[in-house]
Amino acid sequence: MFFNRMESGPASISDAVHLEVITGLHGTMMPTILAAACQAMVGAITTYETGDMMTAGLTVAGVVVAVVRLAEIFAFRRRLAAPPRLGRAEAVHWERRYIAGTVVTALVLGVFAARSIVLGDALCSVMAIGIGFGFGAGVVARLALRPVAALLDLAAIAAPAAIVSFMQPDLRHVGLGLLILMYVVASFEMVRLSFNASISQITLKRQFEQLARSDPMTGVSNRSVLARDLPVMLSAGMVAVHTLDLDRFKEANDRFGHPAGDALLKQVAGRLKALAASDDLVIRMGGDEFVLVQRAASDAEAMARRIVQSIGRPYEVDGQVIDLGASVGVAVAPDDGRTAEALLSRSDKALYRAKQNRGGYVLASELRMPDNATASRQAVEGVAA
Repeated sequence: MFFNRMESGPASISDAVHLEVITGLHGTMMPTILAAACQAMVGAITTYETGDMMTAGLTVAGVVVAVVRLAEIFAFRRRLAAPPRLGRAEAVHWERRYIAGTVVTALVLGVFAARSIVLGDALCSVMAIGIGFGFGAGVVARLALRPVAALLDLAAIAAPAAIVSFMQPDLRHVGLGLLILMYVVASFEMVRLSFNASISQITLKRQFEQLARSDPMTGVSNRSVLARDLPVMLSAGMVAVHTLDLDRFKEANDRFGHPAGDALLKQVAGRLKALAASDDLVIRMGGDEFVLVQRAASDAEAMARRIVQSIGRPYEVDGQVIDLGASVGVAVAPDDGRTAEALLSRSDKALYRAKQNRGGYVLASELRMPDNATASRQAVEGVAA
């Protein structure tokens, strides 16, 4: 069935889409507050008019369930704002807790409506059933992305009132029972339509977001990600910024053609990703310029050496062996700058010095050294291209 995509297991949708769905479920508290307030009002009126203590008990139960659900929403929001990022298994746990709360609420409202029918007060019955229908409309709107949960909620709301209606000996109650069942069928059809449309929209949104953050040529992040994430990484502690240009890339591009140049850029990006840790950033700034942002800043010089060595290994493109090199400028926070702009500026200056030295890497902290000191250090370490 159509809801198998959402309910069949962890692999049915991507983690990002799944987390967005669960975050949306916890997005507002107003429906829960309004449902509890309406039930409290109708319950108080019905209890006053009929003296029925079961109605009073159901009213109190509805308010208590609402308070628990509101506490759950607050707890989820606090967890979402705190590190580490919510994982798939934990997100599923929060989702199940939310759905359990909606099912209990629906069942309380369903029994509440059924009790009002049994009491025989027409106006109180209309108000109680109206609350159930209103909650059902909210289910259609908010749980369309969780169709099985929506079906459970709609059944919990409708079944008690429908059963009680069919048990009454007059045609009016039978008609009421049929009306309730038709409402459930129509509501679930709306869930089905909303589900298909919403999943398509969320998936498309994620794809556009990914395209906006990625370099289409190489698949690594683009400079917009650097502008967004580097300040955040700086606020968390030391980072190292490695800015690099490819040596002899223009000659290779002119000699072997643009398709070969594109293939070289993809291979360079792949080598940088292989060097980077999972929480590092690999950015293509444009042309043959890349940036690697490294969280383990204490290892910055060793990383620069690995970059030069890795990029300097031969490439094979369409049967041709092509040699490139890399010039790398390295700036480390906080010594070389405390802002993203300062770090990028210092790493650019170090990159310029490295290119003057015909490749290799230069640390921004060494820019105050004599030119020959930096060049001789690179030559001794054998990192020049």
